[in-house]
Amino acid sequence: MNTQVYVDNLAVVTTEGDLNELFSAYGNVMDVNIAVDRASRKPRGFGFVTMATPEGARAAIQALNGKAIGSCTLTVSPAWPREARASSPNGQRGPRTGPDDWTQPPHEDEL
Repeated sequence: MNTQVYVDNLAVVTTEGDLNELFSAYGNVMDVNIAVDRASRKPRGFGFVTMATPEGARAAIQALNGKAIGSCTLTVSPAWPREARASSPNGQRGPRTGPDDWTQPPHEDEL
Protein backbone atom coordinates (compact mmCIF):
# COMPACT_ATOMS: atom_id res chain seq x y z
CA MET A 1 0.00 0.00 0.00
CA ASN A 2 1.09 3.53 -0.73
CA THR A 3 2.03 5.62 2.30
CA GLN A 4 0.47 8.79 0.85
CA VAL A 5 -3.04 9.61 2.05
CA TYR A 6 -5.58 11.91 0.37
CA VAL A 7 -7.62 14.12 2.73
CA ASP A 8 -10.69 15.95 1.41
CA ASN A 9 -13.29 18.34 2.82
CA LEU A 10 -10.84 20.34 4.93
CA ALA A 11 -12.02 23.52 6.59
CA VAL A 12 -10.47 26.68 5.13
CA VAL A 13 -8.73 27.38 8.44
CA THR A 14 -7.02 23.96 8.59
CA THR A 15 -3.22 24.24 8.55
CA GLU A 16 -0.54 21.74 7.67
CA GLY A 17 0.37 21.73 11.36
CA ASP A 18 -3.20 20.74 12.25
CA LEU A 19 -3.05 17.79 9.84
CA ASN A 20 0.37 16.77 11.11
CA GLU A 21 -0.94 16.72 14.68
CA LEU A 22 -4.11 14.83 13.69
CA PHE A 23 -2.29 12.12 11.70
CA SER A 24 0.68 11.71 14.05
CA ALA A 25 -1.57 9.79 16.46
CA TYR A 26 -1.51 6.92 13.90
CA GLY A 27 2.18 6.86 13.00
CA ASN A 28 5.15 8.97 11.99
CA VAL A 29 4.17 11.72 9.53
CA MET A 30 6.78 12.37 6.85
CA ASP A 31 5.12 15.21 4.89
CA VAL A 32 1.93 17.27 4.81
CA ASN A 33 0.76 19.34 1.85
CA ILE A 34 -2.49 21.32 1.60
CA ALA A 35 -3.37 22.32 -1.97
CA VAL A 36 -3.74 26.05 -2.60
CA ASP A 37 -5.13 27.96 -5.55
CA ARG A 38 -2.32 29.40 -7.67
CA ALA A 39 -4.01 32.74 -8.25
CA SER A 40 -5.62 33.50 -4.89
CA ARG A 41 -3.26 31.42 -2.69
CA LYS A 42 -6.34 30.25 -0.74
CA PRO A 43 -6.65 26.60 0.38
CA ARG A 44 -8.62 24.38 -2.01
CA GLY A 45 -10.10 22.14 0.71
CA PHE A 46 -7.95 19.05 0.21
CA GLY A 47 -4.42 17.86 0.85
CA PHE A 48 -2.02 14.96 1.15
CA VAL A 49 -0.31 13.39 4.13
CA THR A 50 2.64 11.03 3.68
CA MET A 51 3.01 8.52 6.48
CA ALA A 52 6.28 6.71 7.25
CA THR A 53 4.74 3.24 6.94
CA PRO A 54 1.84 1.60 5.10
CA GLU A 55 0.50 0.44 8.49
CA GLY A 56 0.33 4.05 9.71
CA ALA A 57 -1.45 5.11 6.53
CA ARG A 58 -4.00 2.29 6.91
CA ALA A 59 -4.60 3.13 10.58
CA ALA A 60 -5.12 6.83 9.80
CA ILE A 61 -7.53 6.06 6.95
CA GLN A 62 -9.60 3.70 9.11
CA ALA A 63 -9.72 6.10 12.05
CA LEU A 64 -10.19 9.43 10.27
CA ASN A 65 -12.40 8.69 7.25
CA GLY A 66 -15.84 10.10 8.06
CA LYS A 67 -14.60 11.87 11.21
CA ALA A 68 -16.22 15.23 11.89
CA ILE A 69 -13.71 18.03 12.45
CA GLY A 70 -15.67 21.16 13.31
CA SER A 71 -18.42 21.50 10.72
CA CYS A 72 -16.57 19.36 8.13
CA THR A 73 -16.63 15.59 7.75
CA LEU A 74 -13.29 14.37 6.43
CA THR A 75 -12.90 12.01 3.52
CA VAL A 76 -9.62 10.11 3.94
CA SER A 77 -8.40 7.53 1.41
CA PRO A 78 -5.23 6.20 -0.18
CA ALA A 79 -3.80 8.72 -2.64
CA TRP A 80 -3.70 7.72 -6.28
CA PRO A 81 -0.32 7.74 -7.97
CA ARG A 82 0.52 11.01 -9.66
CA GLU A 83 0.13 10.84 -13.43
CA ALA A 84 2.99 11.90 -15.64
CA ARG A 85 2.20 15.07 -17.51
CA ALA A 86 3.12 15.51 -21.12
CA SER A 87 5.16 18.55 -21.97
CA SER A 88 6.11 20.14 -25.23
CA PRO A 89 9.67 20.75 -26.41
CA ASN A 90 9.51 24.39 -25.26
CA GLY A 91 8.66 23.25 -21.71
CA GLN A 92 5.05 24.41 -21.75
CA ARG A 93 2.17 22.10 -20.95
CA GLY A 94 -0.19 23.06 -23.73
CA PRO A 95 0.01 24.25 -27.29
CA ARG A 96 1.08 27.83 -27.75
CA THR A 97 -1.30 30.16 -29.44
CA GLY A 98 0.91 33.23 -29.60
CA PRO A 99 2.07 35.07 -32.73
CA ASP A 100 5.26 32.96 -32.94
CA ASP A 101 3.17 29.89 -33.76
CA TRP A 102 0.93 31.45 -36.38
CA THR A 103 1.65 30.67 -39.97
CA GLN A 104 0.64 32.96 -42.76
CA PRO A 105 -0.86 31.55 -45.93
CA PRO A 106 1.37 32.04 -48.96
CA HIS A 107 0.92 35.29 -50.85
CA GLU A 108 -0.48 35.05 -54.41
CA ASP A 109 2.95 35.99 -55.79
CA GLU A 110 4.51 32.97 -54.04
CA LEU A 111 2.12 30.42 -55.60
